Amino acid sequence: MAIAGKFGERPSTVSKWRLRFSLLGLVGLQDAPRPGAKPQYGDAAKRILETLDQPPPKGYARWNGRLVAEVLGDVSKHEVWRVLREYKIQLQRTRSWCISTDPEFARKAADIVALYLHPPENAVVISVDEKPSIQALERAQGYLRLSNGAAVRGVNHEYKRHGTTTLFGALNVLTGTVYAAHTQRRRRREFLAFMNEVVDLYPDQEIHVVLDNLSTHKPKHDRWIKQHPNVHLHFTPTHASWLNQIECWFSILGRGALEGASFTSPTETRRAIDVFIRNYNETAEPFEWTKTEVHPVTPKKYISYLRN
Repeated sequence: MAIAGKFGERPSTVSKWRLRFSLLGLVGLQDAPRPGAKPQYGDAAKRILETLDQPPPKGYARWNGRLVAEVLGDVSKHEVWRVLREYKIQLQRTRSWCISTDPEFARKAADIVALYLHPPENAVVISVDEKPSIQALERAQGYLRLSNGAAVRGVNHEYKRHGTTTLFGALNVLTGTVYAAHTQRRRRREFLAFMNEVVDLYPDQEIHVVLDNLSTHKPKHDRWIKQHPNVHLHFTPTHASWLNQIECWFSILGRGALEGASFTSPTETRRAIDVFIRNYNETAEPFEWTKTEVHPVTPKKYISYLRN
């Protein structure tokens, strides 16, 4: 009674815990197991994951929560969504990849990565490629004032085509600066003309050039190479153009100067690219080439469910 009065509890509550402690000791002070409600769906998670491994019904390109629930019959769509959230599965997300089939992938990749991480002393490492068919699209754009007073930047889906242009780019891997040239086409003659300009930028220096396997990059004869003994070509493995750092810069160019922009002619497009390159080179820095951890595509919990 004294303990119940001190802590504001009922005497029966104090008596229960005194009795459990006297019989079981400290273990008796822990909560006893409670049966709780019976699972409504049982092994629903395993069945949902196994269903996702099967092709969707005819007429459907991919699964969705409602469709999985309809196929299972005794599981609600809300339970399907709960399981998808638990295993971080997003049915609307599509990932793509390209596996290199080059039998010399390891040797070629190691050669290029070594150039990035440990370039030869007093040598220049250049990543070269072209970005073809850059469209000059004229479209209405600007800021729109909505009825609630908010200002939203909008881009009209209607546009007019004014032709295309091709950009050759050369990224200095050691400094991060970019040299580029515009052409109408991307034949081998345009490629060699651009390479002559790049070589002239580094007279009396050893030059290592990283290229992909485009046919215009590979000489049918080695006359140009014989004329430039200080130039060494390094080709990326098949289906591995991501090893060429100029591709990273082309992505920066697209986001910074081309996406959503409006141009009335290829000349205007080239002028905008040139301005972007000038501004970029003022603060250019080399890309930090690092290795990222590759996570398995299939969650570990999913694998254990299937094994069980």
